[in-house]
Amino acid sequence: MIRISIIGSGNVAQHLIKAFSKSEAVEIVQVFSRKKEALASLVSFEKIVNDFDSLLEADLYIIAVSDNAISEVSKQLPFQNRVVVHTSGAASLDVLDAKNRKGVFYPLQTFSKNKEVDFSIIPMCLEAENTFDYRVLESVAKSISQAVYPINSDQRKALHVAAVFVNNFTNHLYQIGQEICKEHQVPFEVLKPLIQETAQKINTLAPADAQTGPAKRKDSTTIEAHLEYLTHENQKNIYKILTQSIQNNGKKL
Repeated sequence: MIRISIIGSGNVAQHLIKAFSKSEAVEIVQVFSRKKEALASLVSFEKIVNDFDSLLEADLYIIAVSDNAISEVSKQLPFQNRVVVHTSGAASLDVLDAKNRKGVFYPLQTFSKNKEVDFSIIPMCLEAENTFDYRVLESVAKSISQAVYPINSDQRKALHVAAVFVNNFTNHLYQIGQEICKEHQVPFEVLKPLIQETAQKINTLAPADAQTGPAKRKDSTTIEAHLEYLTHENQKNIYKILTQSIQNNGKKL
């Protein structure tokens, strides 16, 4: 059984604790949290520490904190030559302190509090400095997920940028759509089957082949009518940029 310690108490840390708690191949030795109460419902209280010097020996230490805190946290670890990884999609391997063997254990998913996820289908993107440590990460990842990939720092950066487009930006467009519906007293629920069909369609079609709508058809009459109808300048600007991008088939504007 692989012994792990998780450092952090945010969304990613909490979801990892839940996933590892169900695994028979992994044992959570300890969890580090500044506020012990934050994790008391997920792990036994005696396993929660708030002092780095209290960290016991483990096979793997997973730093699941905000990107700008990874470097400082890794410097404060009071040991050397152990396997220490972070969970960030944007940070490189090099942000970790060199006194330990470095790696990345990045679950490519959006995590929200009180929203359960199926870890078995979450892509786990792994990187390590040597083959032996990679195998440890791979074993840990496969204990909770069926989708495990070797991804280096540059590839992970590309994935993270792409994820912002397909997740964060898309969700913001949902918000704009909801605001337009609310402004005109239309239930947002009416759009949900369309949202679901759009997402499901890329299981069988490439996104470029799945594209529809007035921009794709170059329906200038409808486009101008939409722009005239929109009352907020921000919405107009986003509509114009996305319309032009679709008409350019995703090429640079």
